[in-house]
Amino acid sequence: MFKTKTIEDRTMNKLRNTAIASAALLSFAISEVHAATEWNVSLWGKRRAFTENVEKLAELVEQKTDGEFTLNISYGGLSKARENLDGISFGAFSMAQFCSFYHADKNPTITVTELPFAEDVSLSRISDIYQAVYEHPIVKADLARWNATLLMPTPLPQYNIVSKSDPITSLDGFDGLRVRGPGGIMGVLGKLGAVKTGVPFSEVRQSMDSGVIDAASFAPHAHLATNSYKVGKWYTTNLNLGSANCPVVVNTQALEALEPAYREALLGSVDEALEFYVQNYEQNTTARYQAAVEKQGLTKVTFTPEQTAELDELAETVRQSWIDRHADQFDSQALFEFTAKQFAEH
Repeated sequence: MFKTKTIEDRTMNKLRNTAIASAALLSFAISEVHAATEWNVSLWGKRRAFTENVEKLAELVEQKTDGEFTLNISYGGLSKARENLDGISFGAFSMAQFCSFYHADKNPTITVTELPFAEDVSLSRISDIYQAVYEHPIVKADLARWNATLLMPTPLPQYNIVSKSDPITSLDGFDGLRVRGPGGIMGVLGKLGAVKTGVPFSEVRQSMDSGVIDAASFAPHAHLATNSYKVGKWYTTNLNLGSANCPVVVNTQALEALEPAYREALLGSVDEALEFYVQNYEQNTTARYQAAVEKQGLTKVTFTPEQTAELDELAETVRQSWIDRHADQFDSQALFEFTAKQFAEH
């Protein structure tokens, strides 16, 4: 015998059905939120060897989350390159790439890696060194001021020079040479008489062609991008006085707010993204640059062990100057020694 439903029974059933429907809608809404979890990523220029670590990271994260967490990469549409750290600080976007020399006063600790350590270091080892430095408490505290967490480096080979002057045969050949290059390298070459000369990146070739500058110091991808080698006469192979530190950072609050599975997918993909980046850079960019300078007929300038030792001696004053300059801001001596040890262990 079926029990007759009372008004209370019908009311309870209605409420139960409403609850079930609401739960289903909530579940659907949550899944939609997951599917729409998207981080805006601020880069600049265009896709190139320099950005392949971020591109690969985006690919891996999307794969591991079945498309529920995506990195929306923008090349210049979100911010100017020199303002990316500021954008991260107030959450204008969740991830960005920048170069520490763009605003050394904003991120003084990571400029330690740009000092001239006069070591012949592989690209893979540079990646490891930068990651180790990023984990140092002094560096973490520095970036925390900008609500930023260092996610991964963009490792670059040691900078080398392409010049349109007559090939040098000794270090004295740097005397009077007008060079477009970063501070660490120019701090050393300046002691040999080289003149630091600033021109916009996009005008490097034109400036060399017209005689505004005599030489440019870059990593391989930048020499290829500016076509400096097309107007050059010689290039160095082992200057080994440093390179740029251009990290990828995330907004700390955005990182902490991620679903655990998404955070794991993001952080767990960093090593694989870097491995891909290094392999791609070495096999494509570095090899292509080497082929380009050889095809162009540039004279190869390789410094002798004695010349390298002299460069290192000059670099010592540049390194000490960095320590003294930042001593009142943080324990610069400790951070320098930590970083120097990393370079020495290559």
